[in-house]
Amino acid sequence: MKFVDEASIRVQAGNGGPGCVSFRREKFIPRGGPDGGDGGDGGSVWLVADDAINTLADFRVNRRFSAESGAPGAGQQCTGRSGGDLEVPVPAGTRVFAEETGELIGDLVSAGQRLLVAQGGRGGRGNVRFKSSTNRAPRQSTPGTPGERLMLKLELTLLADVGLLGLPNAGKSTLLRQVSAARPKVADYPFTTLIPGLGVVRVNELRSFVMADIPGLIEGAAEGAGLGTRFLRHLQRTRLLLHLVDIAPVDGADPAPLAKALVGELERFSRGLAARERWLVVNKIDLLDDAAELERRVEAVRLALGGASRVYRISAISGEGTRRLVGDVMSWLEERAGEDPPGSGSPTAAGAP
Repeated sequence: MKFVDEASIRVQAGNGGPGCVSFRREKFIPRGGPDGGDGGDGGSVWLVADDAINTLADFRVNRRFSAESGAPGAGQQCTGRSGGDLEVPVPAGTRVFAEETGELIGDLVSAGQRLLVAQGGRGGRGNVRFKSSTNRAPRQSTPGTPGERLMLKLELTLLADVGLLGLPNAGKSTLLRQVSAARPKVADYPFTTLIPGLGVVRVNELRSFVMADIPGLIEGAAEGAGLGTRFLRHLQRTRLLLHLVDIAPVDGADPAPLAKALVGELERFSRGLAARERWLVVNKIDLLDDAAELERRVEAVRLALGGASRVYRISAISGEGTRRLVGDVMSWLEERAGEDPPGSGSPTAAGAP
């Protein structure tokens, strides 16, 4: 199924049924009085997080969702049947916005979580409700209230502990293949990764974490260059970012200014995401035989990034250095279990919905 992480839908709750105007008519009871029942309540629309769904592609086809309206009231004080609620399954990790205002309505993170997005209308009152000592034969009733209708924007963000950040061909997908069972496409040309991907990294039988790979960024991504910053939202739930840098680009470019430019694009997208814990991972060290030259380049990248707190040297293709990296990541995550990631607020205007 094609990966889709944005969709707009229209939801319509059911209308309340109208109340009934009726009078009791039975033999030997000449003045039976009013007996019109109330209308039934309209059904509501709920979004429900479902682990079996991993894309919003279905919402590109079916965009309208309507709950059932309530039935009218009837004689003999019979209340109309209430309309059934409508539950719409969405992927876990879906954020729901009001399309007109951009207001965040809810965030469905865990499987089974439910969000009310359109409240059903209330049933109208039958004429028995208007009976009084001064109004013994009321002929009035009320119609049901209309159900809520709303245009919603759905945004899917992947649920991962660690996110991979880097330029095209930095080796993000290769690293994900090396340390997990995920099999993203790998090739020797830019933008091999066109959609985000997830992999479960198992340190041992009892310890594991989820890693997210997104398409590479290039300078000018905030203005739409390359694939733009569209997929950066998938890193917003991560607790830790791994900034992969190709230390030996095939075109001979200096990796230091390229790495600095990528961080600039990240800051333009979201100051909160840029403030997230970020480790420097120098990749493709197997392509440099001169150890002194390798260290010179690593130090230049580290200084360009303002002095990274942690620096790892790996070869994603051979696996060199990856075991230490994933072990340290697992320990770091366990030490901070239960904490909210810093800077986890909304993106700036460039990344806002």
